[in-house]
Amino acid sequence: DVQLQASGGGLVQEGGSLRLSCAASGGTFDEYSIGWFRQAPGKEREGVSCIRSSVGSTRYADSVKGRFTISRDNAKNTVYLQMNSLKAEDTTVYYCAAGALSPILSSWASPGAYDYWGQGTLVTVSS
Repeated sequence: DVQLQASGGGLVQEGGSLRLSCAASGGTFDEYSIGWFRQAPGKEREGVSCIRSSVGSTRYADSVKGRFTISRDNAKNTVYLQMNSLKAEDTTVYYCAAGALSPILSSWASPGAYDYWGQGTLVTVSS
């Protein structure tokens, strides 16, 4: 099994930046695509971004395109989510997840496509 540890959340002013990290242990990290999700209270879990296992192709939600960048360092078993130009509506808990997604990442935004989840890290953007 893969264990995931998300970190890097915190409090930042609107327009600021944060970098989230998702560190993995167990399993074969570079075989998994890694997704970032967020979930506000009372709302469904929303796909934010995903990076494919080996080739590194990426996907983004329309709401974060141009502001967030996902990357991975397979040597460190870590995926990063660089979040720039943060908005108050980005405030929520962020989760990372690992799954054996199809090469075209067609289901990247579906929580059910992932097999392993980390605990959340809270991002608070003050306006």
